[in-house]
Amino acid sequence: MTDKKSETADVAVEKELEGVPEHLKEDAPETGNAAEAKIAELEEALTAAKQDMLYAQAETQNVRRRMEKEAADARAYAATGFARDILSVSDNLTRALEAIPPELREDDKMKALITGLEATGRELESVFAKNGISRIAAMGLPLDPNQHQAMVEIPSADAEPGTIVAEMQAGYMIKDRLLRPALVGVAKKAD
Repeated sequence: MTDKKSETADVAVEKELEGVPEHLKEDAPETGNAAEAKIAELEEALTAAKQDMLYAQAETQNVRRRMEKEAADARAYAATGFARDILSVSDNLTRALEAIPPELREDDKMKALITGLEATGRELESVFAKNGISRIAAMGLPLDPNQHQAMVEIPSADAEPGTIVAEMQAGYMIKDRLLRPALVGVAKKAD
């Protein structure tokens, strides 16, 4: 049965080639191979174009994600410079409150002023909290070079070496980033 089909196909080809000069008839099978080669070449080009398109889409998606992250970071940390500047105001207010002697705290003439300064300090802490600014814990903790900056070593028989025993200046974080390291004194073995 296959022989009949191939005979029929041969007859069909012969009918198509009727009237074609003999020198062109010899090239006819080669033309079929050339068409198949061209089809294979085009399929390869199509596959390559699809792959290039997928790479381009992936790169576009990566760029979009990176831009979204950068925009979110810019929004979250836009106030970093201002926050660093306002920390000095907070430090000065804290030092002023700590410098008030106990006898002045009891003086009726000074109570209103001191109460106002303390209320200002609480309001400043509230604003810091609303904006993701938090104080770094230091006292009694081991030194963390990512959050603390050791300024001095203090001989201590009570504390383990490397433990923070003094805080010269408070450190702060803004969300998950360091805004300012805490300036601390670290315990060392007593002589």
